[in-house]
Amino acid sequence: MDLVQAAILGIVQGATEFLPISSSGHLVLVPWLLGWPQPGLAFDAFLHLGTLVAVLVYFRRELIQLLVAWLASIRYTSIGDEPNRRLAWLIILGTLPAALLGIAFEGFFANFFSAPQAVSVFLLGTALILWLGEKMQPALDAAREKHQWGMAGLSLWDALLIGLAQAVAILPGISRSGATISAGLWRGLRREEAARFSFLLSAPVVLGAGMLKFWDLLQSAEFGNLGPILLSGFLAALISGYLAINFLLSFLQRRNLYPFALYCLLLGSITFLLSVLAR
Repeated sequence: MDLVQAAILGIVQGATEFLPISSSGHLVLVPWLLGWPQPGLAFDAFLHLGTLVAVLVYFRRELIQLLVAWLASIRYTSIGDEPNRRLAWLIILGTLPAALLGIAFEGFFANFFSAPQAVSVFLLGTALILWLGEKMQPALDAAREKHQWGMAGLSLWDALLIGLAQAVAILPGISRSGATISAGLWRGLRREEAARFSFLLSAPVVLGAGMLKFWDLLQSAEFGNLGPILLSGFLAALISGYLAINFLLSFLQRRNLYPFALYCLLLGSITFLLSVLAR
């Protein structure tokens, strides 16, 4: 892999980690379509660290407030009426399904990262998830006016369901942000609220995945002389990830998820046909 390929894959990872079109799916399909070697362990670890830094930088104030509130809830053994304490615990609860499922079935999920045809099918699944999320909005809008749903009204059950959606997105081709944003919409959040909760929920997951990959990297001989390539991918993922977060939060204030559903439908269909023809 050269510096240009590293930068392109870094941009792909950063943008698609937060846009609801599946970063894992793109990191399988893009090298496959272009005939590039699959990214190795070291490169994958640094891409995840790049997207982690993007989340930490963009949401630095909110994350610091949530950390302080969480520590206060432990110190005083009380959540009370403090919204940040409550939100911090909801994020922790929402993280558990993906962490537990990822650890328990790591080998099962790993098999799909070398199966472009399966990834194509999962992208079609992402298109369906996004479409359903938007299709339900008229009914949910009426219910929001009646029940005053929103971020402050999220329950433990809501956080767990959104977390389960995040766990399903371990499959490459199922978009993590797409699944969690759609689940947030189904639980009464508005689009921008659902995206914000999705991004905050991604911080511990991306941190955990990045640290596990980095730990594996330290025990491997892959690091070698890849310094410039790793740095190129890391910076590209960081910058494109930061821009993708900013873009999507702004986009969802005015628009819906249908364009991303159409993109996943087209990409999934085309790559599925190519994978069949390539056999």
